[in-house]
Amino acid sequence: MQNSSDLDQIDRNILKVLGKNGRITVTELAKIVGLSKTPCQIRLKRLIKDDFIQGFKARLNPAKMGLEHVAFVEVKMSNTNEDALLAFNSAVLEIPEVEQCHMIAGNFDYLLKIRTPDILCYRKVLAESVSGLPYVASTSTHVSMQSVKDEIS
Repeated sequence: MQNSSDLDQIDRNILKVLGKNGRITVTELAKIVGLSKTPCQIRLKRLIKDDFIQGFKARLNPAKMGLEHVAFVEVKMSNTNEDALLAFNSAVLEIPEVEQCHMIAGNFDYLLKIRTPDILCYRKVLAESVSGLPYVASTSTHVSMQSVKDEIS
């Protein structure tokens, strides 16, 4: 299995193009990165096999879906031993409104990105789901006013 230092400029260009447009055809991709179709397909399959590309999915429009409210929640744990962290990690996966969950080195233990239709729905998720997660001692909410950049590229 390769790591990022094993990638050449063509591999990096393939990843960059796909990061912006995962629906591009192999023929179009090959043309952009300066390869013929077959070598481009071979590289694409290798990048998938080596887990540089973890899948393809639709990028949804949260506003059109009525999910415009975004809050970032700092979570402090009452216990940070391995069993407590595993219990939290497992339980947080079951909350559909949690879009992202990151373990943090700093003044708190986890940072959650939660997306809901509005502040009332967010309060319900916080009270009924997040606060009830295993070993949660306290939370602090930061409401997003605007997303300036929200993609990998």
